[in-house]
Amino acid sequence: TGMPITTVHNRIKKLESDGVIKGYTVLLNRKKLGKGLSAFINIAVNYALPDGTKVNQEELARKIFRMAEVEECCIMTGTTDILVKVSAADVEDLNNFIINKLRNMDGIADTITGIVLKDISD
Repeated sequence: TGMPITTVHNRIKKLESDGVIKGYTVLLNRKKLGKGLSAFINIAVNYALPDGTKVNQEELARKIFRMAEVEECCIMTGTTDILVKVSAADVEDLNNFIINKLRNMDGIADTITGIVLKDISD
């Protein structure tokens, strides 16, 4: 850049303190971690349970996000209420997550899963 390192350092620190730079992250190689299968799951929420309990979409999304398999979790507009990106070892692992964990949560009405064939952002 042609600038002294102290100038660059001070500019970065200012961007951090102003909240422009929110943080730093690590990009993991999921394949080397044994989680080479990625999928996106569209979730429809059942907002009223049979016992009359109301389901809060944001609270449900936060519970889903805390699950180990979940990388991203977004509240959406349109026909999908929550969109989740997950990593799994293989199709059997993904199936186990969807059937035994996700679909057993109160408030999950329906799921539609798309498996990633190739991630061009890697």
